[in-house]
Amino acid sequence: MRTALVIGTGLIGTSAALALAGRGVTVHLSDHDPEQARTAAALGAGTDEAPEGPVDLAIVAAPPAHVAGVLADAMGRGLARGYIDVASVKGGPRRELEALGLDLTSYIGTHPMSGREKSGPLAATGDLFEGRPWVLTPTRDTDTEVLNLALELVSHCRAVPVVMDADAHDRAVALVSHMPHLVSNMVAARLENAEESAVRLCGQGIRDVTRIAASEPRMWVDILSANPGPVADLLSDVAADLEETVQALRALQSSDVAKRGAGAVGIEDILRRGKAGQVRVPGKHGSAPRAYEIVAVLIDDQPGQLARIFADAGRAGVNIEDVRIEHATGQQAGLVQLMVEPQTAPVLAAALRERGWALRQ
Repeated sequence: MRTALVIGTGLIGTSAALALAGRGVTVHLSDHDPEQARTAAALGAGTDEAPEGPVDLAIVAAPPAHVAGVLADAMGRGLARGYIDVASVKGGPRRELEALGLDLTSYIGTHPMSGREKSGPLAATGDLFEGRPWVLTPTRDTDTEVLNLALELVSHCRAVPVVMDADAHDRAVALVSHMPHLVSNMVAARLENAEESAVRLCGQGIRDVTRIAASEPRMWVDILSANPGPVADLLSDVAADLEETVQALRALQSSDVAKRGAGAVGIEDILRRGKAGQVRVPGKHGSAPRAYEIVAVLIDDQPGQLARIFADAGRAGVNIEDVRIEHATGQQAGLVQLMVEPQTAPVLAAALRERGWALRQ
């Protein structure tokens, strides 16, 4: 691939453009808002000048509701040899294109499974997709050359290609992305009118659960409007679990010993099922989940503290597999949780204590 056209210079489009430009591909940028395309160009994502002729690959980074229209226009104008979109829903746009009677041999639907809570070109980064799954949904009609162009794009972005059926993809993202986003927002909505004294007690748990609720609502209206059925089915199941959990909690309030016992069983069941489901979430680099030991270190909220901890861990010969930071409420301090292989935890703890770090048991 020597040339590409990115249509839509938001977070995903600009991030893909930055990755391609960084690999020496000549990238042209287009957006319904010319100022946004100019911003992306200023970031080094390419040029906002139109290509002189057909490019190798056109990448449509538009909201799901607009993908078919933008693709149809690009195909009608012969802008590229191959066309892809990066919308988070795949079945609907393809059916819309089929209804328009377009030749879809030069098209393949794709979805990079990566993103951020922020949107727009200023939030973009060239390594956004690195190590992340990038779903490709070819059909029997997809031209081999177009599939190869899509795979080359995924390679340039250092993502991991995953081939799926379009409708199976939509059911999958409803489960792992769309439904959790709505649930996160429902939890976060409880905080909107909560008393300030309660909100000040927020810890890492509520931060983890509500983090994705910071996303742009209008963008998510577009996403959910393109995949409402599978999401509604999943939320219906969640609602049934929620109703059973409410009943179990009410039973725990009862003066009747038998009812309290039944309530405890109900709560234990949902917690057990939740733990069993969480274990299935892939671990580091998409591998099977691993059980890590946590070494918790108290730090001051000062520049260079994390760098010192990582350097001290490196001197001890210990690899930090993951890290979480919990900030103390009302204090310039925090707790850094270093996740390491169980056999290395005592080594790391001893080394950090020797270098003056305060550890929490």
